Parts: sequence; structure tokens; C-alpha cells
Amino acid sequence: MLGIKYLLTVVLVSALLSACVGHGNTPEESENRGANTSYTKINSDIAYAVNFGGSAYLSNDGIQFSADNIEGVSAVGLISNIKGAQDPTVFKSYREGPINLTLAVDNGVYDLTMLFAEPETHAVGSRVFDVVAEGETVIDDLDVKLMRDGNHHASLDRTIIGVEVTDGNLKVALVPQKGTPVISALVVRKTQNPMHGWSMVWNDEFSNPGQLDMSKWSYNVWPAGKVNTEDQAYTNREKNVRVVDGKLILEAHKEDYSGANYTSGRVHSLAKGDFMYGRANIRAKLPGGQGSWAALWMLPSDPFKYSTTCEVGADWQGSDECDAWPNSGEIDIMEHVGYDMNTIHGTVHTKDYYWVNGRQRKASIDGQDVAEAFHEYAVEWSPERIDIYFDNTRYFTYLNDSDRWQSWPFDHPYHLVMNLAIGGDWGRAGGPIDDAIFPVRMEIDYVRIYKPTVELELSKR
Repeated sequence: MLGIKYLLTVVLVSALLSACVGHGNTPEESENRGANTSYTKINSDIAYAVNFGGSAYLSNDGIQFSADNIEGVSAVGLISNIKGAQDPTVFKSYREGPINLTLAVDNGVYDLTMLFAEPETHAVGSRVFDVVAEGETVIDDLDVKLMRDGNHHASLDRTIIGVEVTDGNLKVALVPQKGTPVISALVVRKTQNPMHGWSMVWNDEFSNPGQLDMSKWSYNVWPAGKVNTEDQAYTNREKNVRVVDGKLILEAHKEDYSGANYTSGRVHSLAKGDFMYGRANIRAKLPGGQGSWAALWMLPSDPFKYSTTCEVGADWQGSDECDAWPNSGEIDIMEHVGYDMNTIHGTVHTKDYYWVNGRQRKASIDGQDVAEAFHEYAVEWSPERIDIYFDNTRYFTYLNDSDRWQSWPFDHPYHLVMNLAIGGDWGRAGGPIDDAIFPVRMEIDYVRIYKPTVELELSKR
């Protein structure tokens, strides 16, 4: 299947790896590229990083990519324009063709982050390939352009977790299904340790059965179509929102209700659980089935802080006239659509970077059993960066590299939103709603907000 013309086989030994953080570029090169060497500690778990088709490069989030010195075994190319990447340089070069990598690493469990961009203007479905790690298909039928909403040259970050190496060699392959695969970069990390250095300051364990704790949460009661052309009406009925056996249940039903064909639940912590900077952990089990669109996310508590077209108090959500969104920001800790069961998305929205202008900043991670098991979805937010996690694996980083609110509106308090939408622009993107899935639910085990322990200790002095 893997033609000799395009076969790429690389065997690397530890002594030859140049992927260690903080080495390879001159100080001048690092400064010119905006690299932040203070990220050495957070990147100390990197075992390997390579810039396919390009030279050694220190990214602005402190990852040292080694040069791709392989010659004559696969096509190499450059992309002049990259959209939606915090640091576009590493996406601009690529290799094309079926790819087999054998990397010498210590035995252990690793997370793999692959960086892709589509170099050609072609239709969705023209380039489709599988990603195989240690002999198992970890991403099936990957279509880079489809995954980036059809946006040409938009960058794609995709992370695979829990790849176990037992023989000292990590084997990764890109197997063509249609057309030839492309890849821009690969980062291999040791699976990360649980969080430490944080103290909890707000939480809900959902330990009291019955209705929601109204001292911590409020309902959105909305008609269908208010936002994102969603098909459900949001209600405050126990049928759609309730606490059972230590879990918050957001449950969607197929029913005629107030002009809608479906009902569901959406709750938020505005004025009851707001915070600026810190960490939020949410443990949840997600719905399955085509048409579901589940989200755990954050909105600004003052949505009008950077609005230019509407006044305080306007009904801004779903409004085409009010630019409170995206101007004042949004942080998506987790989004999941049922037609793509194995993919979890983390995203930020700003005036400079959102889906309307094709420059959306986002990343995705493979989540094999998210509808069968509980997983932890988390965000860490500081004045310098936003990191999004899946089960302690950091797979998306957004850096504050500007003093402009248009790219960093994350300098004021936010609150949490948890909802289960049905249909809508994204929920229907994979096809019509499957009415056989109902009732369908998202279950939340806990919500916990943390501040750095050191910060809290200093505040008490």
C-alpha cells in the first residue's frame, strides 16, 4: 500500500535528537520569532519535535523543533499563507506522501500532537488519510480541510493520547485513503502528571438530589433558533435539567414544545461563580448520536466591555446588530458534536480570531470513549496564556502576544456555561438530526474552580 516513491522511514536514536527545549536557535533567531524561553518548564515533557520539510525552529510557546533533514524520499513543499495559527511558521513547511516514522524513545506512555495545513485548493474529501500509532488506527479518515470547516490553508492541531511504547520505538504512520497525506510537524510528549499547585475556591459536587443549586447556577430559558440556528428550546423543567445520584443531568428530548421540535437544558454561573484567571475543571460524560452538540465553556461577565455597537443591557446573544460577541471574548473548554464522536475541541473566540474571518484559533484531541466514560475537561487561564486540557493532557494553547483587546479580551471576569444543544449550525454539519438517539444527555459529575496556591497564600498575608 505504501509506495516506494513516497515511503518515508526514519529511525532516530536519542543521541541524535535535537528536539530538546531551549537549544538549536541563536538568541537572535529566538527573539525575532517571538519565542518565550520561560516556557522551558512547561515543555520539559517533550521527547521529540520535528518541523517537516523545514529547518530548526523555536516556536513562540517555547517548543524547539528539530530540522527535517530527510532527503529524497517524499515531496516537500511550502505554504505561503497560514490562517488560524498562533505561530504560523511551523505550519508553512510540509511533507506529502504516505509516511512511516520509527522514533527511538524511552518506554512509556506518550501524547502525540500533529500539525497539519492543506497546501492545495481542492474540495473537501479529496485528501483523506488514517493516522496509525503503534499499529492501531488512532484517527480514521482525517480530512484536514473538512476539520477546519472548509477553510483553505487553515491550520489544524490534533492530539492523540495514551500511546504506549514497550520496545523503545514509537511507530507512527500516515496511511492514504484518498490522495496523499500531508504533515507539517509532530510533537511527542510524555503523558502529563495530574495538576498540582492549585487550591479550590468554588465548586459544585451536585450532591443534593433534585433541582439545581440556584445559589450557584441560573437557567437560560430560550426559544429554538435564538443562537446558532439551534433546533431545541431551552427550558428550566426538571425533565431537561436535574440533579440525580451526584450528577447534573442536561437531557434533550424529541417533543413539540413552544414552537420547537426538541427541548434541552442550558445553565450558567453569571454573578454566582465568576472569576478572572485560575483553573476550571469539569468532569463530564458526553452525549452520543448525530445531531447532539454539547459544550462546557466561558463567557464574559461584562459582555459589553469591548462592544462598539450596542449598549449595556442589550439582548446580545444571537444578535446580528450587537458586537458584544466576539469582541469581549469566549473560551470553549470543550465542544463535541455527535457526528464526530472521537473528537474534542478547545477554542477561543476574539474579534481578530473567530470563524467568520477564517482565522479561528482552536485545536482538537482524540477522545475514544467520551460517551461511555467520564473525563475531565479543564482550562488554565492567566494574563499570559490560556491552556485547555483533556484528562490532564494540554492540547491547546493561546498566547497573549498583543496589547490589543481585539486579540486578547481575556482581561476581565468570566463565568461558566454548560449546555446541550440539538442541531444548529455545527450539530447538523454532519447530516440531519437522528431522532433515534432521544432522549440524550450530558452528565456532569463536578465543577471546580481553582486559584494558584501561592497566590492565595500571599493574599492572606
